[in-house]
Amino acid sequence: MPDVHTTDVRSFNMSRIRGKGNENTEVRLAKLMRKAGISGWRRHLPIPGRPDFSFRKQKVAVFVDGCFWHGCPRCFRLPKQNRAFWKAKIEGNRRRDRSVNGRLRRLGWKVMRIRECQLYDPAAVELRIKEFFRKEASTDF
Repeated sequence: MPDVHTTDVRSFNMSRIRGKGNENTEVRLAKLMRKAGISGWRRHLPIPGRPDFSFRKQKVAVFVDGCFWHGCPRCFRLPKQNRAFWKAKIEGNRRRDRSVNGRLRRLGWKVMRIRECQLYDPAAVELRIKEFFRKEASTDF
């Protein structure tokens, strides 16, 4: 279906939309971690990248990445409109993610990234988190 607005009107409308973050996915992951008996996280500690969940004692940073904004190889589809902009935007996000991962690792943190689409298989995510903590943080919950 063609857009009913001009490019300028659409641009104006889109510029007024303010995101709420990926709160829904973060809430889903928090519920999953509670169910798995994982606790002790802090939200949005002021460390590089501002992880969604930080485990200060174990030095573990957990990010929940939206499939569109972080260019999920399984789910991401480049929009048909303004392709050059979106390609550069998503690539920039991916570069920033790699940079943040490196900075955190140099500071002694372990980094885990969970994609939005992975939350559709809660059992697999729960298993992955438990295994990550057992292996990387030497912690069983």
